[in-house]
Amino acid sequence: MRKQAFITEEESRKCRKVAEVFTQVYENDGTAVLDAGRYGFVKLQYYNIHNGFDCVTTYTDSRELFNSLWEDWLYINLLKQIETPEMENMGYNEIIRRLPQEKQAELLERKEYFLQKCSI
Repeated sequence: MRKQAFITEEESRKCRKVAEVFTQVYENDGTAVLDAGRYGFVKLQYYNIHNGFDCVTTYTDSRELFNSLWEDWLYINLLKQIETPEMENMGYNEIIRRLPQEKQAELLERKEYFLQKCSI
């Protein structure tokens, strides 16, 4: 039987770097990214003691893994910016548009920081 790889060695190295960078960010929020060997990297989310993880997603592309983890980070941080009840029903883009220019710039700078740390 031939052993088939589902992720290239290069993508595995890149995904490992992305996972390392975001592991520091997601330390206590119930999200984990694990190396699944030749199958890629697995993002586990929404842990509860009775059922384990509610969301399991596998990645074989470092850019896709980065984008997923970045969107999660952005979502968590946008929730912290909600100031009024009507903002609770808004989407990402609406919330971002309502933020002061300085805060919008901070979010873009943070994305660039993550991109550089991940070497993407």
